[in-house]
Amino acid sequence: MEWILKRETRSSRAVASVIAAVLVIAFCVYALLETAVRAIGQPPWLVDPQTAAERIVALPDGVPPLLLGATGAVLAMAGLFFFLNAVLPGRRARRLLRDRRAAVVVDDEVIASALARRARLAANVTQQQVMVIVSRRQVLVNVRPTSGVPLIADAVLAAVRRELEDMGPSPMPEVRINVATAGVIGA
Repeated sequence: MEWILKRETRSSRAVASVIAAVLVIAFCVYALLETAVRAIGQPPWLVDPQTAAERIVALPDGVPPLLLGATGAVLAMAGLFFFLNAVLPGRRARRLLRDRRAAVVVDDEVIASALARRARLAANVTQQQVMVIVSRRQVLVNVRPTSGVPLIADAVLAAVRRELEDMGPSPMPEVRINVATAGVIGA
């Protein structure tokens, strides 16, 4: 069960794996073809394997510094991409909810919708006046009050916190509220 929950909350590394495999396969096929062409005595397609090996050993002789630097930068960026993809956890916008009987995985959008509803009811405003953003570590509630109607930000914050605690997502984000200074007319 733990493996399934991890799979649902973490992103796949399949794309990076396929890219790496295709690059390695393409390089090996090219090296094999160049070696086969050399073995039958034909001229190389691009570079003779023996010449390529000698040039690599002799680096940086005969290579312009700009080309050497650009090639090094491209290889470093590719290496960094694959390294970070392997090491970082790769989180999806999903959270685990507490339940004794089942594993519950919910998208952050669903949590944001429920919290927006709770904030809207606590602030006594329309649906268009509340926007909730759920990120990894925090929930940001943006409320635009109705002009002339007082809004108690602490009451909205407490209602959203209660709703979030009732859900019990893991990991539990911090809640912040922003009340716009300009109100909505006639809502």
